[in-house]
Amino acid sequence: MPSDLALRVAGLLDIDATAFQEQARAEAEMIKRELRNGTFDNHRSVIGLEYEFYAVDDVRWRRADDAGTELARVPRRLLELIRFEKELGLHNAELTVSPRPLNAEGLRAQAAGVRSSVLSALQTTHAEGMRLVSDGLWTIPPIGETAEAYLTDSRDARGLSLATNMADDERYHAMANGPNAPRPFTIDAPHVSLEADTVMPGSLTASIQPHYQVAYANDLPSYHNYALRVAGPLLALAVNSPFFPPDLYDDGSVSAAVVADAHAENRIPVFESVANAGSAEKVRFPRDLRSGEEAVDRIANDPTIIPTPVERGLQFDDQFATFAAKHGSFWRWIRPVFGGADRAEANVRVEFRPLPAQPTIRDSLAFVAAFAGLMESLPRHDHPVIGQDWAVAQRNFDVAVREGLDGRQRWITSDGTTTTDPAVLYDELLGYAVDGLRSAGCTARDAAARVAPLRSRFVSGVTPAGWKRAAVRTRLAAGDGLDAAIHAMQRAYIGLQTDTLVDGSFADWPEPSAAVGRVA
Repeated sequence: MPSDLALRVAGLLDIDATAFQEQARAEAEMIKRELRNGTFDNHRSVIGLEYEFYAVDDVRWRRADDAGTELARVPRRLLELIRFEKELGLHNAELTVSPRPLNAEGLRAQAAGVRSSVLSALQTTHAEGMRLVSDGLWTIPPIGETAEAYLTDSRDARGLSLATNMADDERYHAMANGPNAPRPFTIDAPHVSLEADTVMPGSLTASIQPHYQVAYANDLPSYHNYALRVAGPLLALAVNSPFFPPDLYDDGSVSAAVVADAHAENRIPVFESVANAGSAEKVRFPRDLRSGEEAVDRIANDPTIIPTPVERGLQFDDQFATFAAKHGSFWRWIRPVFGGADRAEANVRVEFRPLPAQPTIRDSLAFVAAFAGLMESLPRHDHPVIGQDWAVAQRNFDVAVREGLDGRQRWITSDGTTTTDPAVLYDELLGYAVDGLRSAGCTARDAAARVAPLRSRFVSGVTPAGWKRAAVRTRLAAGDGLDAAIHAMQRAYIGLQTDTLVDGSFADWPEPSAAVGRVA
């Protein structure tokens, strides 16, 4: 760990938080003026993506009697070589996909770019004895270490707690050392209790985060509020993190109870429990928006975690650099983003953050396409689900977190009828996603193919979380303990992904009972 890290962290902590907050609010007033002037209208829909991975040891480099697939730290030079970005943990790697116009060619270019970048990264990391994994939550710690130690190890430097396995970024480390830091940082999930001196437990998870650029900034509230209504149903299809590393489960936990009580999507409670403290709920399902100016005010008035120094340049968004820095810790599950290097490129986006990384690229991109299609279609048709009570949308989200597709989602259909019938809900939801893609220029066949992986999940009733749960139950029934069962599931998941990540689909994976038998 660089010797100057503690100095850089201390430098952040010395920044005047009051002055930072006042500057952010002043820049917020500038943004609101530009909103009223139409500066953020961009007159086209654009889709972007952030895609997170974690690294594991490549089993092809191990002895025959070694199981492999343990979590691996990614050397910083390797991240630069594959052109991925650092994230919270040393094992993380993030691919930022350039925004593309939302049309048939843009979607094809996005898919080709993701596949090309990931394939190149896999080839390069293989030469280093590791592999990138697309998944919701890792469960096998580095060889010779426990997950608890990996997530909680820290050292004291100049009176600061610095996480041993955290990326060399002073902002991450400063979060644990500020005056308002909610120490200890905890994970609170069924049968799991973990405390740490830093925010490192948040590095358990990985996500996909599509961005949708709004053509007319004044329409931001409509898009944001529609995104809240589709969050629960989409997350229920996406769930992919039911299990934790086994050593994090409480002593004396009963295996059957761990499986039965597991949330379908633990990424959500991990971040909420690690980052929230007292009344400062930084990570949460946001309230409806009534105006674009309200969105700006929410960001400006959000509690400051760590003031961040900014560099001023000549670009348009340099005029609100402090506001943008503050936005970096505005961790709502759906959040607005204001940006643009110049006035011609000024834009407003809706960032959709609840989704875990998926078993294959095709599955991940299916969620990107579905979200984009829904954002195109629902507002255009003035779909009545916008009138769904916010509390119902929040409940849908919470039910999806706990139960995935097994939970009962409430939906308002195009004729204004409330339904809890999943067949009616998903037939309409995915139908509107296809309609939106067609209106953006895709052929009917292409649009249907892009969301087909999601339709397959509904028809089969099998999500990645459900697949994992069934795999663990299979190994428990065969006599494995909980540790061995979870590890067998994880190795089967990674093994199948090895052959399907770039060109395959989760729908083609074998039954869990057949898959875990191969690694038992």
